[in-house]
Amino acid sequence: MKSTILVFRHAQSTDNQKKLFSGWRDPSLTAKGKKEALHTKKQLKDYTIDIGFESSQKRSAQTLKLVLGKRKIQVFVDDRIIERCYGVFQGLSKTKFTKVNPHLVQKIRRGYATVPEFGESVKMVQGRTLHFLKQLLPLLRKYQMTVAISCHGNSMRPLRRYFERLSIKKEMSLENPQDRAMIYHVRTKGLPLPKKLKWKAVRKPKNVLYAANKKNPLKKYY
Repeated sequence: MKSTILVFRHAQSTDNQKKLFSGWRDPSLTAKGKKEALHTKKQLKDYTIDIGFESSQKRSAQTLKLVLGKRKIQVFVDDRIIERCYGVFQGLSKTKFTKVNPHLVQKIRRGYATVPEFGESVKMVQGRTLHFLKQLLPLLRKYQMTVAISCHGNSMRPLRRYFERLSIKKEMSLENPQDRAMIYHVRTKGLPLPKKLKWKAVRKPKNVLYAANKKNPLKKYY
């Protein structure tokens, strides 16, 4: 018997549309993004989804809501799967900044251990994302269930690296789609899922805009 993990990146947001460094900003989905989320919904229409996970960012929640459709399930908000914080670069145009300093933009976007000022490296994001997965895997192995995870481009990298056994180089070269899910399986004992699953979530305060903030609860996983 197997449990199933459906992992997908949020659909297009207004920051994606404008090609901005989004990070811990909180834009909504565009009209195109809503269509992308419905495309993922169509892909997953034959799956009985039992549990959902989203970050506190609107683009993650809006995507999950569209993918679930009329399904009424437990949904947990956990910021260990929130997008990477780009620090002082958040809100800046990738296009304009690339013209000024293409080497730096490439280093920030594709450097595994590169930490933007007041932000996070992908390595740091991996620390918190894998901690989330470490909590989830025992449940998947105990209960037979299907889990949907609505995450972000950079929090999706470590999940794919784990399930697909990727190298760091391959992880950093990924371009995660916004209109379809990656599907993985875990062997399970097959016990029936409780009506109310217990989950210890980690939430980031809304006023914490940078990873360097002393009140950032994700720092302990870096």
